[in-house]
Amino acid sequence: MSAALYKQMMRVNLKGFLNYAVGSAFYILLMFWLYPGIAQNARALDDIVATMPEGVGKAFNLSGFGSAEAFISGEYYGLILVLILAIVSVQLSTQLMARLIDRGSMAYLLSTPTTRVRVATTQACVLVSGLLIILGATTLAGFAGKAWLLGDRYAFDAGRFILLNAAAFLMFFAVAGIAFLVSAASNDEKKALGLSGTIVFGFYSLDLLGKLGDSIAWMRDLSIFSLYRPSDIVGDGDFPALGFALLAAIGLAAFVAAVALFKRRDLPL
Repeated sequence: MSAALYKQMMRVNLKGFLNYAVGSAFYILLMFWLYPGIAQNARALDDIVATMPEGVGKAFNLSGFGSAEAFISGEYYGLILVLILAIVSVQLSTQLMARLIDRGSMAYLLSTPTTRVRVATTQACVLVSGLLIILGATTLAGFAGKAWLLGDRYAFDAGRFILLNAAAFLMFFAVAGIAFLVSAASNDEKKALGLSGTIVFGFYSLDLLGKLGDSIAWMRDLSIFSLYRPSDIVGDGDFPALGFALLAAIGLAAFVAAVALFKRRDLPL
């Protein structure tokens, strides 16, 4: 990795990271602010969810309203955070690789005393750092929201909340790796952005559709989002070791493949 390039890329992208981090922190604080009102009617809301078709509850990760982390897992980690991090992963991976190739800036970087492997590895580290900043801010905001807005009045399992954030990081470590691989293989910024977006949101759509009924549940097997189960984490509290390991392996393999491909490919003049 190139320390100088890492510092420069972090400086260039830090404002964007912080904007997403602040937005994510705001939304999770909003969830904590809403929860006391939800908790007063938790039993009635659970009854309403129980009357819904089973697939609807699974599709939107509705795991109940009996605890703050259960409410947040469905309302935030199951939908809003997924959209935020999917956009970050696709856009940032394209900016860090395909945009530089498309605009000729990559050729300038490679004219300095460095190697393609170091450049690609550095850009991958910037991408992962962005995810860590956003989820770090989200985690801290969650604990602040618990202390400030919930106190000791409502059930809140800190361990499960940390697992929710770890699951989100590993999910989008894998997603970012796939988007980074597409970007490293592309010469055109718009095509890379379109293809990455199609793959990521295609995976998400397959997982969503597969939750709606047993007859199409096989669709989930085609999506890496099937490994991301926030409702299961807050539901039974089991540590999803296999899912975590698979997501980490997918992300690592995708980043390694991206660096190897970038090392060997021809770049436009």
